[in-house]
Amino acid sequence: MKKVLVSDKLGEAGVEMFRKAEGISVDVKTGLTPEQLIEIIPEYSALVIRSATRVTEAVLEAGKKLEVVGRAGIGLDNVDVPAATRRGVIVMNTPGGNVVTTAEHAIAMMLSLTRKIPLATATLKAGKWEKKILEGREIYNKVLGLVGYGNIGSIVADRARGLKMRVIVHDPHVQPERIAKAGFEWVTLDELYARADYITVHVPKLKETTHLINKDAFAKMKTGVFVINCARGGIVHEADLYDALKSGKVAGAALDVFEKEPPGLIPLFGLDNVIGTPHLGASTLEAQTNVAVDVARQIINYLQSGTVMNAVNVPSVTGDLLAKLGPYLKLGEKMGALLAQLTDGPVKEVAIEYSGEFNGLNMKPVSTAVMKGLLVPVLKHDVNFVNALSIAKDRGIRVSESASPDASEFLTLVTITAVTDKGGQTVAGTIYGKSEPKVVRINKFRMEMEPEGHLLFIHNIDAPGAIGSIGVCLGKNNVNISRMQVGQEKDGDRNVILLAADQPIPQEVIDELRKLPLVKTVTPLDL
Repeated sequence: MKKVLVSDKLGEAGVEMFRKAEGISVDVKTGLTPEQLIEIIPEYSALVIRSATRVTEAVLEAGKKLEVVGRAGIGLDNVDVPAATRRGVIVMNTPGGNVVTTAEHAIAMMLSLTRKIPLATATLKAGKWEKKILEGREIYNKVLGLVGYGNIGSIVADRARGLKMRVIVHDPHVQPERIAKAGFEWVTLDELYARADYITVHVPKLKETTHLINKDAFAKMKTGVFVINCARGGIVHEADLYDALKSGKVAGAALDVFEKEPPGLIPLFGLDNVIGTPHLGASTLEAQTNVAVDVARQIINYLQSGTVMNAVNVPSVTGDLLAKLGPYLKLGEKMGALLAQLTDGPVKEVAIEYSGEFNGLNMKPVSTAVMKGLLVPVLKHDVNFVNALSIAKDRGIRVSESASPDASEFLTLVTITAVTDKGGQTVAGTIYGKSEPKVVRINKFRMEMEPEGHLLFIHNIDAPGAIGSIGVCLGKNNVNISRMQVGQEKDGDRNVILLAADQPIPQEVIDELRKLPLVKTVTPLDL
């Protein structure tokens, strides 16, 4: 009998599925402290969570029998996925269960804000009848600017079209042709700011999207714009939003998410033209039932038959094939992530070539790993080993695979080329020994690089003093170089330097490097 622990509130339909499953028992114990969870987790083969439980390395270490962690929802910020992977614990989520609900919440917030419904309710309940100050607007024929066109953003666009709004979209990772085919208009971010009457955010919280909507962005917007954020707290800079609301630049804001949750009594709540909800985007009966049923089905299938669904850290393959492909899966995922950070603009095509002695292995899971690595920097937890190729197809990315018996001086070689409207980027890698992934080429530059950690990819003039000036700059700023590779451009006058640091390199240091006379470009990479 395998035991399942449900440590956060889960829809009853999911709990009932566990109760009826053969060979499985379930305990529902919510509100556990970290110490209590560590104390009881050794009994369980599976752990089901939502957003409250934190699955730390300590929890995973204590879970000697733990095989799988299932998140009823999308976000996995509360799970130490690398630690789970190291311990062979599968981490699953349910990426499709609450997209409609979240999209509908954004529309509801937009309408409530426009017609001042929360303020009208409050004044009416206070015994007042203040029609003059509660005058709203029509959304008919207004321009809705969507920042992000993923699963949720695309649904918001469709619903807004039904409300007869004009929808413009900015997503640097989606081809304009795909958006045009859906009947909407792709625009630059600055154009969206200039044209939109309403701006709603539908991107994951990443380094490049944190405080994306800030004082500089507000300065580019139309006076009287409305801003809606039901994505992730911190994408909209709250202090800058407050200033924009006070100045009248922004007519109103609707927030379901906050930089700190719960936010407490923040200054924004003192403004009548701000409405908020406590992260309710996924909180409907239907959505909670959907994710509960999805996570229960996935965990039951895994515990009963070993079937892996919606795993973010392991593909759906047999154990024997996984043992043979394991190093290549890691290599493929890292190379995909590297390409995602090197390419500029939405990817149109990915060509994957397997060269050398693969002995008839099915390399399709490696191709999936490549696409997962390519898409995670853009979509974060929305993409996994199951849906990566499907998402790529939906985004109009053509994926091709080829094989060749000749791997030049290597026993095996994986070469990946990503093509955008601005050209192509190529990365090649192999396995050293039995399990050590190495990147051996980036475009024309040959090297031996471990694809791991906080990296800088630097193009410089091949001249005396170039490398020294880079080292001096980093040393002056207390950045320790843990390893460094130098590659030469064949028949050219440039070097490429790939160096790893012990910690993320501050932006001001990167800016200083870019000003060095012999440095051409500096690209930070996080692998």
